[in-house]
Amino acid sequence: MSGTAAVVEKPKTYWVAPISYPAPASSGKTGLWRTERPVIHLEKCVKCLYCWLYCPEDTILRREDDYVYVDYDYCKGCGICAAVCPTNAIDMVPEGGES
Repeated sequence: MSGTAAVVEKPKTYWVAPISYPAPASSGKTGLWRTERPVIHLEKCVKCLYCWLYCPEDTILRREDDYVYVDYDYCKGCGICAAVCPTNAIDMVPEGGES
């Protein structure tokens, strides 16, 4: 080794502007861009709570009687709740379709 230090070039970084901005609310109402929404048929529901357990956004909410409902302001329409329901009590319908 000689007594000279090698010059290390500083890595280049580039600033990229955000593609979108959050909607009004503490975390933004993310349900606004959903294309499908879950509809829960309570007559088929057996209160297993799989939909509540597996919802990645925590938008399936429990009532005191253990039936569930959807917070449509934040539901992204991913369909996981419908996929895990053992009694097919949750249908994914196009946004603006049946209620």
